[in-house]
Amino acid sequence: MSGTTATDLPLFPFPDLKDNPLDPPAYPRWVTEDAPITRVALPTGQWAWLVTRLAEVREVLRHPAFSADMTKPGFPLLRPLPPPRDGDRAGSFIRMDPPEHGQYRRMLTPEFMIKNVRRMEPSIQQTVDGFLDEMIATGPPADLVEAFALPVPSMVICQMLGVPYDDHDFFQSRSRILLSRTTPLEEVQAAVDELRGYLGRLVAAKERDGGDDLLGRLVAGRIRAGELTHDEAVGMALLLLIAGHETTANMIGLSTVVLLHHPGQLAALRADPTRAPVLVEELLRYLTIVRTGLPRLATADVDIGGHLIRAGEGVIALLSAANRDDAVFAEADRFDVDRGAQQHVAFGFGVHQCIGQPLARAELRIALLALAQRLPTLRLDVPEDEVAVRRDSFIYGLQRLPITW
Repeated sequence: MSGTTATDLPLFPFPDLKDNPLDPPAYPRWVTEDAPITRVALPTGQWAWLVTRLAEVREVLRHPAFSADMTKPGFPLLRPLPPPRDGDRAGSFIRMDPPEHGQYRRMLTPEFMIKNVRRMEPSIQQTVDGFLDEMIATGPPADLVEAFALPVPSMVICQMLGVPYDDHDFFQSRSRILLSRTTPLEEVQAAVDELRGYLGRLVAAKERDGGDDLLGRLVAGRIRAGELTHDEAVGMALLLLIAGHETTANMIGLSTVVLLHHPGQLAALRADPTRAPVLVEELLRYLTIVRTGLPRLATADVDIGGHLIRAGEGVIALLSAANRDDAVFAEADRFDVDRGAQQHVAFGFGVHQCIGQPLARAELRIALLALAQRLPTLRLDVPEDEVAVRRDSFIYGLQRLPITW
């Protein structure tokens, strides 16, 4: 493809032409079947290799020659970065490479271990029941996103971090700005500054007064030991706060639509709560809310699936296409709870695999089971194809979900 420019290539992300939130991602069939590793143009004027099969996506995400550092020249971006400033990158380990990435991640690993999340489950259940109580007391109809799907994970991550839930409107609105692909750069920078300022004051309060929460433990165990700076703790808190509520909130809303479309699966969950874990895995595969992929930059020449990717070239590992790979998941566009979907890459793969996945699984399992058991007559209050989808976000989800019961 020598001589080809970005303007000669199809533009990615591909236009979202779906009318129904349950329609599969609108990827051209020639991409996923005829050319599973192909070049695409990006909105920033760059081009990148788009990788769509599960085996090659895993290979990219675990290979040490692919960098997650978006500040490197040539990194494939869907939106320009704000001008670099001192301290902006501190603690944001999701965009770091080993060994720096591992140093930060290991500080948080104990907080998200399965045994620790299990200790949190009674509190998660209490949070779920509390918001359901409020929604039921107010009476139908309701917006499930506003009344349940968004506040549940927001409160859970607030309690875990030690962030006052009363401030949820502030950080939720700024999170939406940061996750929008169409937000002007100056608004992105302003939202980052406001969130960093807010969390900086919160970390300073933990440094002064301590706290029995994740941020308090980081202060006591890491900052006071000289292993972590104030700014690094703020960066880690920013990452966890945004990722900890946005992704799970969208999964709860979308999963509810899927289950209402498949009422037999909802009834089966109500009758047998032990089905919840396998149900959650298939929902994660089927929905895969990170639909713009995970970008990487090759730091050396690498052969992926018979394609030579040269040092300095960008790659996008398209998780949502990989999770619909018919070579791995038979009839991949079909929702099948009993297929055994554990091979999915909804949480990524390799060293950057989502650290919060045990918590996300627990929240989703508890929330969906509570909806099934406490609202047996739950149904949509609008036609399915009128459910409002968020079309400009890096995280696929719903704007609203009108329901009744």
